[in-house]
Amino acid sequence: MNTYTAGEMLISEVVGFISELVPIDVEKTKSRLSALISKYHVKRVESDEVHPDLHEKIKLFLSSKKLEGLSPITLDSYGLDLKIFADKVKKRTEDISAADIRVFLAQFDHLKMSSVSKKLSVLKSFFGWLTAEEILLRDPTAKLKPPKKEKRIPKALSIEELEMMREACVTDRQRAFLEVLYATGCRLTEIHDLNKSDINYQSMSCKVIGKGNKEREVYFSFKAMYHLRKYLMGRTDREEALMVTERRPYRRLSKRGIQREIGVIANLAGLEKKVSPHTLRHTFATLTLNNGADIVAVQHLLGHSDPSTTQGYAVLSDERKREQHKKFLVQ
Repeated sequence: MNTYTAGEMLISEVVGFISELVPIDVEKTKSRLSALISKYHVKRVESDEVHPDLHEKIKLFLSSKKLEGLSPITLDSYGLDLKIFADKVKKRTEDISAADIRVFLAQFDHLKMSSVSKKLSVLKSFFGWLTAEEILLRDPTAKLKPPKKEKRIPKALSIEELEMMREACVTDRQRAFLEVLYATGCRLTEIHDLNKSDINYQSMSCKVIGKGNKEREVYFSFKAMYHLRKYLMGRTDREEALMVTERRPYRRLSKRGIQREIGVIANLAGLEKKVSPHTLRHTFATLTLNNGADIVAVQHLLGHSDPSTTQGYAVLSDERKREQHKKFLVQ
């Protein structure tokens, strides 16, 4: 991790401020300022507390996002990122510049690009809201571009690996968990929150609450429904939760507990790769798309608001690519 001196921070802030006013050669300006400042002893004066103005604006922003329906988990995450930012910057909101934000983000250069990008995204959302509400005249994040994303292809199970996990299940409970997660393509939180009464056995479906507090319908396969019924019929508890602990006192199984169960099944199957509930979600998307499913339909089933997110799952097999080439090539 880089350690920035007071002089370097001053140069970064000055150059950032000037570049917002007039076009300049940033690197050349930094170089000349460095030579000039090297003759001086620079000390940064830190405020002891977060400026109350910034603290108040953050509270207003989070209240607004809560009214928009953001989930408590997302709100907590936003709040934590903004608190860290406020603790570091300690300025009036209107005095914060793009340079302040660059210096703040630079201290996280040891993190993955996706983590830094997420922090910038939160700041863009915050300052964008302040500007839209006309609380601020200008958005200091407007010209800041997110770091390039690390391009990682989602790791899904092959059909053979999925079958190996099915055969490795020792209990009805394990098989039910595996089939439900795979067949519905649900997020871990969505499955965790399900109750027995949410299941519509006639339509082989249920409604889940996804990101942004949005409700959608997901569907069970015949296999999933069969193994889920078998698991529920064998239960002796009176818990309403769909997935419960294996031993007394019975209670809703935690998200970590669900992850652990899937990991146990993967180990029993002899799979060397790490398998999680999210792996099964990737597998649902990849296998259905490779089987010819419409990408828009898969987008809705996964609960993606942005089609480009679903596109990331569209890793076609060689067989599927060959089939599509043969089917659609004009000869």
